[in-house]
Amino acid sequence: MSKVCTIIAVALSCLVVVALAVPPLNFNNDVTMYFGNHLGQVQDNGNTMALNLDQQTGSGFNTKNEYIFGRFDMQLKLMKGFSAGTVTTFYLTSPIGQAHDEVDFEFLGNATFQPFTVHTNVFSEGKGNREQQFHLWFDPTAEFHTYTILWNSQRIIWMVDNIPIRVFENQDSIGVPFPKTKPQRIFCSLWEASAWATQGGNVKVDWSRAPFTAHYKNFVVDACVITNGASSCANNNNKQPWQTYTLDADAKAKLQNVQKKNMIYNYCTDTKRFAQGLPPECKPAQEHPSA
Repeated sequence: MSKVCTIIAVALSCLVVVALAVPPLNFNNDVTMYFGNHLGQVQDNGNTMALNLDQQTGSGFNTKNEYIFGRFDMQLKLMKGFSAGTVTTFYLTSPIGQAHDEVDFEFLGNATFQPFTVHTNVFSEGKGNREQQFHLWFDPTAEFHTYTILWNSQRIIWMVDNIPIRVFENQDSIGVPFPKTKPQRIFCSLWEASAWATQGGNVKVDWSRAPFTAHYKNFVVDACVITNGASSCANNNNKQPWQTYTLDADAKAKLQNVQKKNMIYNYCTDTKRFAQGLPPECKPAQEHPSA
């Protein structure tokens, strides 16, 4: 094959990859504001959303569709400067109630020059209290970074720039409820949480710096859409990579590195909080006879 043909072949290959990629959702068409409507600003022909927080209210949006299982990618740029007392979110949830399911990314505001904390949690059948927190290893206000929730029937994986930071395995076999039956929508919000968000609530929002703004873009959803109780994935026999995704050796090494260097809280090691015994999913597999 000639050099020209090789270049053409590579170009065509790239075009095919792009054509097959899942296009981002459009913030004009695919989401709706659920509070603070006047503080949500759609930009860039629907590719970017700016959420604002002022002294009266925050703002938030959610997807029109609901899903069971999928890969959800969002590029997010947090606000610059002093952002103490604020929380910026990207999460999945079923309708809130006594037995709701939820998977969280929450970015805690901070005082200038302090590391940014990302807070993760998972609820199933209304039971949460499964928090893990990490310090980000970059400045999330300088540019956009990609945050991912991958949710299939075996596990939930949180990723930052495609680096896994946390995995929650399906351990139904030992009585740990796992989100797998309730459709969930994606919600994103910016709101005030001075009581707890920054240094345990010791640093409050400085309203002289308002409005605060967080930017979202390139919102890609590759997931099973639920319509009238039926899943769009019902007959695809696990054709999407995320449906059977598990961490390979390289991804496991990256996960261990982040958890060693950047994890600042893990509920599974909080023996003071769980004085009567750690939750069953926190115990080594060999302690579970049925696992």
